[in-house]
Amino acid sequence: MRIYSGGTYDLFHYGHVRLLKRLKQMAGENGTLIVAVNTDEFIEQFKGSKPVMSLEERIEVLEACKYVDEVVVNHSGADSKPTILKARADFVVVGTDWSDRDYMSQMGFTREWLEDNNIGYGFLPYTTTVSTTDIKKRLNKQ
Repeated sequence: MRIYSGGTYDLFHYGHVRLLKRLKQMAGENGTLIVAVNTDEFIEQFKGSKPVMSLEERIEVLEACKYVDEVVVNHSGADSKPTILKARADFVVVGTDWSDRDYMSQMGFTREWLEDNNIGYGFLPYTTTVSTTDIKKRLNKQ
């Protein structure tokens, strides 16, 4: 099974590790976890600020994570369909922090497109006790 998950992965923290571990468990021992990382330009456009870590730095950290099998760059930004198809994903899975937001619209695909391409979609628990935003706030208090 090939599990695809995309994100920013800026200031890599234990919440990222927990999600990636669960994703790898979902993929199974012989499965593949593909992590798509967003470009600096897309992040700035979407979040209104540049990531702290460059794309190259974020890729290197993700490649070093033992749960990640492949790292790809989502060069298509708000249209992640080409990246998902290139990754040959069986499932697109993201954290539950997206369950009340429209991740599909933000990333340019629909449930129908997923069904047409035989790709499942789901959520895994998000670690609520940490976030990159929280870490940035802590750093600003020092």
